[in-house]
Amino acid sequence: MTEEVSLRFSVSRNQAYLLIETSCALVARLPNTLAALENGDIDLYKASKVTQLTREVSDEVAAQVDEFMKKRLADRDPSAIRGSVNRAVQKFDPEGYRERATKKRALRHVSLEHEDETMSTLSGLLPAEVASSIYASLSRAARTRRAKDKSRTLDQHRADVFAERLLAEDGHGKPRAHIHVYVDFLTLTGARDDPAFLAGYGSIPDWLVREIASDPGSTWSRLITDSATGQLLEAGPNKYRSPASLARLIKARDRECTHPTCHRPAEFSEIDHIVTWARDGRTDHHNCHGACRTHNLLKEEPGWTAEPTGNGGMTITTPSGHTYSATPEPLHDPQPEPEDDTPPF
Repeated sequence: MTEEVSLRFSVSRNQAYLLIETSCALVARLPNTLAALENGDIDLYKASKVTQLTREVSDEVAAQVDEFMKKRLADRDPSAIRGSVNRAVQKFDPEGYRERATKKRALRHVSLEHEDETMSTLSGLLPAEVASSIYASLSRAARTRRAKDKSRTLDQHRADVFAERLLAEDGHGKPRAHIHVYVDFLTLTGARDDPAFLAGYGSIPDWLVREIASDPGSTWSRLITDSATGQLLEAGPNKYRSPASLARLIKARDRECTHPTCHRPAEFSEIDHIVTWARDGRTDHHNCHGACRTHNLLKEEPGWTAEPTGNGGMTITTPSGHTYSATPEPLHDPQPEPEDDTPPF
């Protein structure tokens, strides 16, 4: 069947296999995702984000994930869908997820693919926290160099630092860097097993974040959240209104660029106004947000507007008149309201 589909659609065998695998999973195990595809809420590529992450789970877990994603598919980009599916799989199959993660972490490797015009791609399949730390360290060194040497772009500096460190033989090849992991206190202590969030990657399981936390080189920042909503109230020890503490709060709250289809980590983004300062936009946590440079400049282009909805959220209007909403995800699930106010004596 794979070969038949490959010929019929003029695609590679691997692509044909993925088409068949996706189709079988949608029909047999994921009725809600199939319905979203049939209704036009998602396309086949977005549907594949659900099927790929549920291919190794049981039918029961697949059904739970499918129900969880029922109202989380429409109007979302593929990366956001994949993030939600990944979180759901961890939630409904924690032991299976851990077993699969252990096997995949053992498959770490470096690969080399030669490209055209004298170029090659050197890539590594690594544990998420290791890869994120490497990239953060490269970016920090590249920004320092870029400040002194404008003849090369930031990407060029990053690539050059990468090459120099890999070729180094004098002990300077293992730099440490600060990566951002967000986890609630109960999960950190082991009292709860909710997933944490690794900036630029997405959900990571509770056991992994505790491994990261136990590293002697880890550093800590206190984040105070509203237990009823999961939204951030305070970040760090300084007063909220000072510019430095406001920037810390926004980066910790947003975690990524707030544009709906962008997932660039907030530590590599800019803090800016949704309604610009020139138009009397306030400098507070309601009107300021984290945005990568591209999407920060986009809202100044003709036909593009953005209006704040509170606490970093905004409504974007495009030149065609379509509107899209963006709201920072809470740092943790809201705590359920007690059924009554009777003390538990």
